[in-house]
Amino acid sequence: MADSGHDRPNEAAPVTLQQLREALAFVTEQYKNVTDGSKNVVEWLWEAIQGDFNQERTTGQIAFDTAISMIPGVDQVCDVRDVVANCKQINDDTSNTWAWVGLVLTLVGLIPTVGSLLKGVLKIFFIYVRRAGLNHVARAVDEAMDWVITFLRRREVMKYWKALKWDRLFHELANQTRVVRALVSPKILLDAFDRAIKLMDNLLSYAKHIPVVGPAAQETLKLVNNVRSLARKKITEFTAPALRTLDEIIRRLEIEDLVQRRGVLDAGNVHFSGTLPEAHAVTLMRRSSPPPAWLGTGKPTKNLPLDPISQRKKVDAKTAEGYPALTDSQIESFTKLVEATLEGPMKLYRVVSPSNFAAGADWMSEEVFNRIMRSKDPKAEWRKFLAVWPDWNPNGQFVVYEIKAGEKVKVWRGEASAQIKDDLPDHHLEGGYEQIKFNGTLTYDADGNPFLAPGGAASDSATYFKVDQATGQLTPSTMTYATWRNLPPHEQIKYPSLRTKINHPSILGPFDTRWGSTDFGTQLNDVRLGLPNLPGQVTKS
Repeated sequence: MADSGHDRPNEAAPVTLQQLREALAFVTEQYKNVTDGSKNVVEWLWEAIQGDFNQERTTGQIAFDTAISMIPGVDQVCDVRDVVANCKQINDDTSNTWAWVGLVLTLVGLIPTVGSLLKGVLKIFFIYVRRAGLNHVARAVDEAMDWVITFLRRREVMKYWKALKWDRLFHELANQTRVVRALVSPKILLDAFDRAIKLMDNLLSYAKHIPVVGPAAQETLKLVNNVRSLARKKITEFTAPALRTLDEIIRRLEIEDLVQRRGVLDAGNVHFSGTLPEAHAVTLMRRSSPPPAWLGTGKPTKNLPLDPISQRKKVDAKTAEGYPALTDSQIESFTKLVEATLEGPMKLYRVVSPSNFAAGADWMSEEVFNRIMRSKDPKAEWRKFLAVWPDWNPNGQFVVYEIKAGEKVKVWRGEASAQIKDDLPDHHLEGGYEQIKFNGTLTYDADGNPFLAPGGAASDSATYFKVDQATGQLTPSTMTYATWRNLPPHEQIKYPSLRTKINHPSILGPFDTRWGSTDFGTQLNDVRLGLPNLPGQVTKS
């Protein structure tokens, strides 16, 4: 994966002084000095290496610097410059936590298996994390993503990753980062430090006999070696923050891959099939010939529902310990039920429609979601094995709940039970896939217990619209849920609610499932609605 043009990355110096001069022109953006013989290349090298690393560079400068640092020779000068800057900070104050973390992040980029492209991506993320501090790693990584994309779209960088024939760029970068993370240890980092010192010694060998510069270069090399001696005891302490940073980077790259693969739902250019009344859904299921693939015939013989009475004592006892409260119908939706504390980093998935709340109670693991999405008919797989009736959820979108590294959530999990309807006695939904239930509107403490944040529950914002039954045109109304729920069914259908904003900070989306929003061809005849361009239906990457 390494591609610096030699077997030991970050160790060999540029072959000739002319190559070094060209590399320095890139690093310092002093291109005229490539042909200006009056500029002493060794003094120029010293200026580039010993100058303080500017943490306040503009984002444009960062993207440029990262792109040119992929060039062999240039990357070596940049590596030495960064290590020197970190070591100077540590030399000024050996108790400076962030200086040590900054050094560790620099050394992560010097691990031999880190190729030039990944190294460039990590460098941008690390710069943003350095600026934000360890208490805001997730925010910093999110803010850096736009400039990672800017970097990857540079013409010279695009040529690089296109040559690698990566169909899913962010997926590959996430996988490579995961490989690097698995390698990060105090020993590996110290080995990278030793290679950086060897590279520095090779570069500064040019300066040994230059007055003023030579002695100063040797003093800097001595300073860096002193920090290396300290690192033998210190580096273990600061490896954990680097691993946490890499976890956040993997998380963000995976989310970007998700966006790229599934696309963002352009709510201004689609139609949404509104919530299907139960009576209408039953009629459509009865009339369908052949029946939908997700609808089983006869009575269920497996995945039978739990008895709420037999489970109530256990559920209530665990609720007192911080696990979610469950209604009788929620207990019945399980055929097996266990309490669990989920620990991040982890992603949970929820299929929704524009009329469903993103911050709901019903979720699935990434493993189950991927299994569904890889099936021949994902929508049928979802309805059948998670037992979701079409009047409960028209689908069409999904959202992602991120449990970040260090976070926990107490949940109930277990296989979904089979579902039956009184008005459809000879049909059922099979169930059998694992489901996860917890209150998606709440926030959770360090032990995974739910609590109300200062702003209260993070429920979605929604608006009730009056729908023209002939044209499907929606007009915002003053209808509230309290009023709507007291309307008779034939009136409720005239006032669909649409999610206008997802308010929970851990929920990303909505994303388009690409399944469509209907289960029956005739369903569009009377419930097709023109979906307005609402913030809750648009995801901005």
